[in-house]
Amino acid sequence: MNFPPFYHLLIFITGLFFACQSPEHQNQTASGDLDLPNIVIIYADDLGYGDVGAYGATALKTPNMDKLAREGMRFTNGYAAAATCTPSRYALLTGVYPWRNKDAKILPGTAPLLIDTVQVTIPSLLREEGYHTGIVGKWHLGLGNGQVDWNQPIAPGPNEVGFDYAYIMAATQDRVPTVYIEDGMVVGLDPEDPIEVSYEHNFPGQPTGKDNPEMLKMKWHHGHDQTIVNGISRIGYMQGGTAARWVDENMADTFLVKAQEYVRQHRDEPFFLYYALQQPHVPRTPHSRFVGQTGMGPRGDAIVEADWCIGEFMKTLESLGLLENTLIILSSDNGPVVNDGYYDDSVEKLGDHTPAGVLRGGKYSLFEAGTRVPFITYWSGKIAPGVSNAMISQVDLLSSLAGLAGSQVTTRDSKNLLDVLLGKSEEGRDELVLEATSRTAMRKGNWVLIPPYPGPAVNTWVNIELGNSDKYQLYNLENDLPQQNNLAESNPEKLQEMISEFERLRGDANDGVEDLELK
Repeated sequence: MNFPPFYHLLIFITGLFFACQSPEHQNQTASGDLDLPNIVIIYADDLGYGDVGAYGATALKTPNMDKLAREGMRFTNGYAAAATCTPSRYALLTGVYPWRNKDAKILPGTAPLLIDTVQVTIPSLLREEGYHTGIVGKWHLGLGNGQVDWNQPIAPGPNEVGFDYAYIMAATQDRVPTVYIEDGMVVGLDPEDPIEVSYEHNFPGQPTGKDNPEMLKMKWHHGHDQTIVNGISRIGYMQGGTAARWVDENMADTFLVKAQEYVRQHRDEPFFLYYALQQPHVPRTPHSRFVGQTGMGPRGDAIVEADWCIGEFMKTLESLGLLENTLIILSSDNGPVVNDGYYDDSVEKLGDHTPAGVLRGGKYSLFEAGTRVPFITYWSGKIAPGVSNAMISQVDLLSSLAGLAGSQVTTRDSKNLLDVLLGKSEEGRDELVLEATSRTAMRKGNWVLIPPYPGPAVNTWVNIELGNSDKYQLYNLENDLPQQNNLAESNPEKLQEMISEFERLRGDANDGVEDLELK
């Protein structure tokens, strides 16, 4: 069929118009009525409320995190769902309180996948809305079915719960296997040197930190006395996989490069990146570029290294012209811990620095420092600089990001607080259930209730108050942020009100997880 010349000209002009559209204008929902912004969650590991300059730190310099806080929204009442890593990561990705899942505890490196493959997650719902989804960094949510052959494709894992791309470490830096896994395959594995892992028995001839201290460049303090990799003894036993083992000092650079590669490769489509830093979790092994920068030992230097990584990542987004179409959320999986298993001068060189700031407790604790963490949102040109006192939890990110993408998916625990994230509203949560090592507490308004729990008041290994007591504890954070005055006896009516509300919110702890499928 012959068409007139003007028709061909019209087709050419129309094609040129769409070809010249920026990625921002191409990133639309299926309905076409909303641009899809890119979404990046930068998730630190054990970074405390007082470890960041924007939250009061003076001994540590964190200019890149401070810039995000200064030019974005800094939350003073932002919470992780739990005071330890695995439960918080579970809650962040699923929008479900971790205490609803009895297995949501700190996992060994051989634990099966914690998230059901039919359960709704942030990446799975965003993928349904047209996003490419990726994770780079720490996973620690289990892999496979608990009987993993590390020399074969490893599944299920991140790829089976919504991530199109995954470059991860299996668990934590202090646990075996000490290898990277890319889309279910161990990176750099030599088939002639297969990996074997056990959390029960050592392998013949394999040195350990307990028996071979002369081989260590970092001595263990407690609980980290098994297989030695790179002069550091770990939790668990491993043999083989020599060529695939990571170099701890290069880990931050490795994850940074992978995160940068990810955004470069997917700059022309809407993407969600979960960039899970390993710092300042133990073993703290900053690259030589950062050693000695803070005078606070490896922990301080690792925080400065993490801040640098964030700055370099932001430069990449800026160079690609993506800042005006990318929502960035920066937070931490739980509160701080100083000595967490190695002799690394973290206590001796702490000086005047207070990782928890004015808060009481830390990692593992039901007091505020266990779960109240740095929480910052940044979106150039979309979020006006400011400070928000609204209460918000990482469990709310699923429903909030679903709303941003035009999805109706939600869970009963996750609240859509998108306007709060974007600085358009101060109406955050009124109540929140918090968790620390299977114990739960509640914040409602400015009041915090901690029920009685048996056990020591202080974890003497890490020197952190856990919040355990044989009596109820009731605190009013409005005039007692350090939680020094227990008002349970002097305010019995408020105590009873809080107990009743806590029991209502907790209900059947394990009820409702199985029905959270992505429809």
